[in-house]
Amino acid sequence: MAGEISQTLDRGLRVLDVLAATPDGLTMTELAARLEVNRTVVHRLVGTLERHALVRRDARGRLRVGLGVLRLGASVQPVLREVATPVLRHLAEAVGCTAHLTVADGEEALALVVVEPSWTDFHVGYRVGSRHPLAQGAAGRAILLGRAADPTPYVVTVGELQSGARGLAAPVRDVPGLEASVGIVTLDSGLDEAAAGPQVQRAAADLASRLASA
Repeated sequence: MAGEISQTLDRGLRVLDVLAATPDGLTMTELAARLEVNRTVVHRLVGTLERHALVRRDARGRLRVGLGVLRLGASVQPVLREVATPVLRHLAEAVGCTAHLTVADGEEALALVVVEPSWTDFHVGYRVGSRHPLAQGAAGRAILLGRAADPTPYVVTVGELQSGARGLAAPVRDVPGLEASVGIVTLDSGLDEAAAGPQVQRAAADLASRLASA
C-alpha cells in the first residue's frame, strides 16, 4: 500500500515539473489551468517557491523555474559520480576505451564522470567538465535519443568532436529528472561496434538500475 503523501508538497513539485517543461514560462492563470487547481492555491504555492528561489517571475510577469534549482542539481552530482564510477570502470576495462557519463545541461552535453582503461598503451583523454552541443557527438546525440523516447539502442559518430575519434553512446533511460548517456571514445578505427554497442547499452541500463535503488 502506498504511504500517505503531503498534498501541498506534491502540488509544489508539480508546479516545478510544469514550469520546467515550459521554456516560455506561464502566467498564474495558465499555471492554475495546467494544474487544475484553484488560482488562490497556486498563488500560495508560487509565493513559497519564490521565497526559496525555486520559481521566479520574468520581466513580463511570467513564471519560470528559478536559479535555486541549481543548488539542488549541484547536490545530485556527487551521487551520480559515486554510482557511475564503478559502472564506467567496468566498461572501460572491458572495451579498452575511455568511458564517460555525460548529462544534459540545457542544450549542451556536459562530461560529468570519465574513466580511462588501465591496461591499454594508448587511449583518448577526455576531460571532466567538457561541453559540446547535444546535436554534436555520440554522447549528446544519445541524450537526444532518450529525450525523444527513440528506441534506437545507441549512437555511433566519427570525427564530430575530434578528428579521427570514434564515439559510441547509449541513453540512460527511465531515471526521472535525469537526461544522460553512457559512452566510450577511441581513436581505434578497428573498434568492434557490434560487440561494444551492447556493452555500452548494458552499462547504461546498469547505471539506471543502480540510480533507481540509490
